Amino acid sequence: MRSETARIAADDALLVGDLALPEHPSAVVAFAHGSGSSRHSPRNRAVAAVLQEAGLATLLFDLLTDAEERVDAITAEHRFDIPLLGRRLVAAVDWLAGHPGTSGLPVGLFGASTGAAAALTAAAERPERVRAVVSRGGRPDLAGGVLNRVGAPVLLVVGGDDHEVLGLNEQAAAMLAAPHEVHVVPGATHLFEEPGALEQAAEAARDWFARMAEQHDAQR
Repeated sequence: MRSETARIAADDALLVGDLALPEHPSAVVAFAHGSGSSRHSPRNRAVAAVLQEAGLATLLFDLLTDAEERVDAITAEHRFDIPLLGRRLVAAVDWLAGHPGTSGLPVGLFGASTGAAAALTAAAERPERVRAVVSRGGRPDLAGGVLNRVGAPVLLVVGGDDHEVLGLNEQAAAMLAAPHEVHVVPGATHLFEEPGALEQAAEAARDWFARMAEQHDAQR
């Protein structure tokens, strides 16, 4: 496994991330973290490790700059700015298209919490590059009007005891035109802290992205 620091130029910021490349990756998955989190999120890193073991490259990066993080920690004004977060994720998708280690690979997006809305927004903006989306405990409802423009298959992973978010995911699923599935992890709450819950979410994501890679290979 080779790792390198990613420096992604968005329109209004320079974003920093960690790109992990297996020897022969079958696809690459970019992570959009949730409210008040960063690329160092232990839950996203645990999911990324499962994907890497399956031969998938991963990109974990900060959607906000250090200065924006400091402001957001006080005001929470950026974490719900879905258009901003979506643009930042589009910049990451474009960066992956230009990177020699990932340029020919299908791209998947993994979003947690508000990052799920950013992932769906980016999928709608880059339909030719984004081939699959997974949301973990996400807020796809915040993607609003772009849901019917998403063409990539979408997996919505929700805890069975995360009742409010489960309802919001079911409402968002009804608005998706793309193939989609709501995967409920029994007994899990919003952060998937229960024993085995995060592992189930990671395995569901791994299988979804593996299917994306298989379909890409079949079409080549």
